[in-house]
Amino acid sequence: MSQLVIDRLLDVVELLVEHPHGISLSEISRRCDIPKGAAHRLVTSMVERGYLEQDASSEWYRLTLKTSGLGFRFLAESGLTDVTQPILNRLGQQTKELSRLAVVQGQSLMWVAKAQGSPLALRYDPDIGTPVVLHATAVGRAWLSTLDEEEALGIVLKAGFEVPARFNRNVITNAADLRAELAATRRRGYGLAIEEGEVNTVAFAVPVTVPNGKSVGTLSIAGPIMRLSADRYEEIADSLKKSARELAQIWPLRQFVGA
Repeated sequence: MSQLVIDRLLDVVELLVEHPHGISLSEISRRCDIPKGAAHRLVTSMVERGYLEQDASSEWYRLTLKTSGLGFRFLAESGLTDVTQPILNRLGQQTKELSRLAVVQGQSLMWVAKAQGSPLALRYDPDIGTPVVLHATAVGRAWLSTLDEEEALGIVLKAGFEVPARFNRNVITNAADLRAELAATRRRGYGLAIEEGEVNTVAFAVPVTVPNGKSVGTLSIAGPIMRLSADRYEEIADSLKKSARELAQIWPLRQFVGA
């Protein structure tokens, strides 16, 4: 398989991750800059292997659970969920809100595990297994704040300042504002996002830094703004930092991060 085919395959997978209900062949061809004939051969092969399926009525293509299953199988084999879930469960119970773990994947973060600590009907509970929008989330900025500033800005500029439609409009849209917020994140010691991902929600996040000094992921708490008022900020941040230190000491993916 040539490098070009591999690049196209990964471009299609990454595009379809953002469109769980599927998109048309023409849109795949246009968005991934692949000739339509080549795009058709590629998706046909992926359908035959079970990684894509085609809707019978719309003829749109979408990822199957086999694709996400590869990631979850890797997490299970790595031992990540075995050691992180008890920490997430305890953090969720302490704060009575949603706790989540995102793991660094190259120049991005991916949600991989969560625990819902709220017993109430009003909950914030987004999907696991989706990439993090770095500049527009507490999680993303908590991680970016650990990097060299120019490296962090370069990562965001490469991805762009666009956000998914589900995001509130109260998000950072330029490099100057991002620099300022990363500086504020470093001063606070945690990432903070107020009504950015969704209206009436607030999120907090801290990096998970393993003994070699490298940040390998982030821990976060998120919930309705009516319960997470300003007088709880330091309490939440302290709980996050304690859990992040505990997780860093037993981090199960050390062979991949050189820890």
